Amino acid sequence: MKIDASRQRSSTGPRPSSTTRKAAASGWIGSALEYYDWFIYAQAAALVFPGVFFPAGNPTVALIASLGTYAVGYVARPIGAFVLGQWGDKHGRKNVLVLAMLMMGASTFAVALLPTYSQVGLLAPVLLVAVRLIQGFAVAGELSGASAMIVEHAPFGRRGFYASFALQGTQAGQIIAAAVFLPLSAVLSNEAFKSWGWRIPFLLSALVVFAGYMIRRRVEETPIFTEEKAHQDIPKMPIVRVLRESGLDVVRAICMTLVNVVGVTVAVFGAAYATQPGYGVGMSTTVYLWIPVLANVVALALIPLFGDLSDRFGRRPLMIFGSLSSGVLAYAYLYAVSQNNVLLTIVLSIIMWGTLYQVWNATFASFFQELFPARTRVTGFAISQNIGLVITAFLPSIFAAIAPPGSADVPIIIGSICFGICVIGAVAAWSARETYRIPLNQLGTANATPVAREEYRQLRSGAR
Repeated sequence: MKIDASRQRSSTGPRPSSTTRKAAASGWIGSALEYYDWFIYAQAAALVFPGVFFPAGNPTVALIASLGTYAVGYVARPIGAFVLGQWGDKHGRKNVLVLAMLMMGASTFAVALLPTYSQVGLLAPVLLVAVRLIQGFAVAGELSGASAMIVEHAPFGRRGFYASFALQGTQAGQIIAAAVFLPLSAVLSNEAFKSWGWRIPFLLSALVVFAGYMIRRRVEETPIFTEEKAHQDIPKMPIVRVLRESGLDVVRAICMTLVNVVGVTVAVFGAAYATQPGYGVGMSTTVYLWIPVLANVVALALIPLFGDLSDRFGRRPLMIFGSLSSGVLAYAYLYAVSQNNVLLTIVLSIIMWGTLYQVWNATFASFFQELFPARTRVTGFAISQNIGLVITAFLPSIFAAIAPPGSADVPIIIGSICFGICVIGAVAAWSARETYRIPLNQLGTANATPVAREEYRQLRSGAR
């Protein structure tokens, strides 16, 4: 099959240029800033909030409730995906990214101002849940919009590589979130940290809002959206269109998103299991905070490499391998935590979360974008990803209920659940079509056909 070169350029944007690099940089920086907001809440929910926003009488109930507020943010994500996904498909990728950034920053800043349970009683967790719902609504439009912006600016044969920078940004956000807590927990006494020190990372979100807004407002809209808008091919209800045209791909993407259980097992439940007194492990908060930092530093280096490999060998092989290989290590990781073996815990977290999981993580953004046509791309991605994340978000609370403090079988029980879910994600990836050699202007259409391998190699070589 021969490709109409002029048509291909108009649909994918320019060859690697300042525009392509600017889109990738904007996706990286914007995702890092917005996910900083998201993950400082995750850290605080596991380490601080049980004793700040909930009654101190029953630590198990307080822990489950605190992790539940973390999950509540994901409940709002499908609603945010519905609204912001359609907004991105109707009004542009740039537009939705700026809106999501402003909402996310404002809600995160509000967490720093909330009163504690000892001050206002039950009103404290109610207010916490309210701002977490706004956070969840806002973040639902971030990755779907950012990766769409990058993919639609990227040259053919390099979509996986460039889209991986948005995921690299989310890992950077996790590093910054953990790194902000580290000096505070090390320098301040435990009483001072839990009294007021934990509020500082949330106050810093004001800087996040300003920096993110200045970056996002300078990014150009994508050529393919501009083209769709010029031809008036923008659906009035993208959600209806995506379900009618790509319903099975929505189901596949939801199942693939469940592989996020790997990060949840390491960073959220793992933190509670390692540090909460009820489990009796006794790992220090400061030590455990280094785990996401070290694992994500490794991830930062590897994500572009894995994104590039997905351009060479396809999305499906990396999605399947990353799911199964990282999921099976949950047994060993949780066992290392149970033994309070700090060195082995750190090593396994780097292998499981910082390396093998990143094979999947670096690939899924480009793969999900390529499953849907341009007219419903942001909606399809946002709805699929955020429904899957709602399911995985409640797993820390479910884990804590199934294997509560005092349980001796935590590694077997939680490891089996984690691996089983990863198997579901791998099967979903196996059942999907391969997309990496399909031109952007044919993605998601009925007549999409793969480019001949040699022609694909020539185009990819010329796009470097």
